[in-house]
Amino acid sequence: MKNVVITGTSRGIGFELAKIFANNGHKVLAISRNTAPLSALNHPNISILAVDLSDNSEIKKASDFVKENWKQVDILIHNAGKLINKTFTDLTSNDFLEVYKVNVFAVAELTKLLIPYLPKGSHVVTVSSMGGIQGSVKFPGLAAYSSAKGAVITLSELLAEEYKEQQIAFNVLAIGAVQTEMLAEAFPDYKAPLSALEMANYMYDFSLSGNKFYNGKILQVSSTTP
Repeated sequence: MKNVVITGTSRGIGFELAKIFANNGHKVLAISRNTAPLSALNHPNISILAVDLSDNSEIKKASDFVKENWKQVDILIHNAGKLINKTFTDLTSNDFLEVYKVNVFAVAELTKLLIPYLPKGSHVVTVSSMGGIQGSVKFPGLAAYSSAKGAVITLSELLAEEYKEQQIAFNVLAIGAVQTEMLAEAFPDYKAPLSALEMANYMYDFSLSGNKFYNGKILQVSSTTP
C-alpha cells in the first residue's frame, strides 16, 4: 500500500487516477480547487483537499496534511494543469504568469514542501506535454502552456540529479492528446485518440514501478510521430 499525492483531481486524468489508486488499496491525497466530484464518491481511501495551486500559501495545506496524518509520501504526481489558448500577440504577461503559477511554480513549491516526507525509493512523476518537447510539433495558441511544460521537464531533470543520493526518483511523462475536459475547452472540434481513463491506467502502472527503470527521464507518451 502506497501513500499517493495527486494534483488536479477534479476531472480528467487526475480524477481517474485517484479512483484507480484508491480502488487498488492505496491511500490518496487528492488536491484540486473543485472537490465536489471526488467527495461525491465518498471513497474511504481518498482524502480530499481544496487547494488553489496558484497560491503558495494554500499549497502548504498538503504538507500539513502529510505531517499530521501520513508522515511519508511514496508517490507524488503533478497532474494539475492550466491551459490558455490565445495567439501570441494576444497573450498578456498575466496570462503567462497564471499558466506558470499552476504548471511550473506549484510543481516546484509542492515538491519542495514534500521533500522531507519522500523516503528512499519514492517517485515523483510530473505530467508534461509533447508540446514541451524540443523538436516536437507545436500548436499555435499554446505559447504559454507549451513553454511551461518545457520548463518542468528541465526542472525534473535537475531534481533527479540533486536528490539522487537520497534515491528519490523524478520522471516526466510528456503526454500527447488525451480526451479531457481541458482539451475540449481549448479545442472543441478536436477528438483525441486516448481517453482519460486509458492514460490514467498507464500512469498508474508507471508511477508504481517506473522508478525501478528510470530517473531523470522524459518519456514521450504519444502514439504519433513526431
